[in-house]
Amino acid sequence: MTLVDGTDAGPGTTAEPTGGNPTIFVCITCRPQGQPDSRFRPGAVLADSAAKAARGSEVRVLRVKCLSNCSHGPTAALRADGAWTYVFGDLALDGGEVLVEGARLLAGSAQGILPWRGRPEPLKRGLVARVPPLDFEEECE
Repeated sequence: MTLVDGTDAGPGTTAEPTGGNPTIFVCITCRPQGQPDSRFRPGAVLADSAAKAARGSEVRVLRVKCLSNCSHGPTAALRADGAWTYVFGDLALDGGEVLVEGARLLAGSAQGILPWRGRPEPLKRGLVARVPPLDFEEECE
């Protein structure tokens, strides 16, 4: 089966929505590019925006000390039970609503893959990595 984003769904995919525990991890340690001594942490602003957007929803927002994408911050990762984890960089400081929408889309995906169609525009660019779920197994030909 070929999915919308061009990846093959193998035996490790599911037919039901992944559904559980959509979580946004936001790196709060990166400094503005070229400003190694800055006290300003753009990710902290993004984390506040995401927490505000997630208030009253099933989406959790967790602040983390590093996602190792320092030169392209702010950076955040989206994950849900049974789904791939997506890491995005170069995000807008006020991008919390976009991240919450993406986390909900991921949690509702039948294949555990963030759908291309319907994905917020900022999550169509800035993708740094996609990591399979822990129980994922796929045979390559």
